Amino acid sequence: MTSAAAPLACVIIDDNEINRFTLERAVQRHDQLTLAASFPDAVEALTYFHAGGKVDVLLLDIEMPHISGLELVKLLPEPKPAVILVTTHSNFAVDAFELRVLDYLVKPVSYARFCQAIARVTEQQPQPAPPTPSVVPPSPPLPTNLSATGTDMFVKTNGKLLRINFAEVLFIEALSTYVVLVTDKHKHVVGGTLKSIEERLPFRHFVRVHRSYIVNLHRVEALEDNMLKLGQYEVPVSRAYQDDLVQRLQAL
Repeated sequence: MTSAAAPLACVIIDDNEINRFTLERAVQRHDQLTLAASFPDAVEALTYFHAGGKVDVLLLDIEMPHISGLELVKLLPEPKPAVILVTTHSNFAVDAFELRVLDYLVKPVSYARFCQAIARVTEQQPQPAPPTPSVVPPSPPLPTNLSATGTDMFVKTNGKLLRINFAEVLFIEALSTYVVLVTDKHKHVVGGTLKSIEERLPFRHFVRVHRSYIVNLHRVEALEDNMLKLGQYEVPVSRAYQDDLVQRLQAL
């Protein structure tokens, strides 16, 4: 019998006592988490981290005195934990993406939304790689008419319609109620869900590899240890998508 995975150690940092207590209750209710520590400010938490305090998941408020949550993420010792930002404002989404945080929750946070964020954490925990099949059946050929408009598609960002050349898009990532289109030089934040943009994509070489990621197969440089290399970025691959992804890559 396979033993259950050990609970993930969770640390909370929030200067608002009520918000901190609410997060503590959510952690205690979740059977995959254990509360390792809870702090009212980032300065006290830094001492804990540098002393080797255990943390797998960090629930972090953004607007705090002395050191903000965004500043703290930059100061965290390596290896950094999975960071989930919790804030009353939604205008930090781009900054959060730049710091590669795992999720971005806007207060008040429902328990269902909290569980969704934790599911993203557990899904990215290391998984043993499945054996590579010795013979991979060929995939059906991809159609040549990928889009009636070539490689371009209009998306709505910052209140305007913007033409995006999807040949330049490395991958698409879900971030809370936003979707981020990532190229070598730009990150375009688009409102909506990953599913909604997936349904609109006319490009067959964009495929889902994770509940939070869609990648451009034409820009994949390598697949190693369940991680895809695309330019300067690495994207995780969920076990459920691995077999199909390997077939698609070998058929390119």
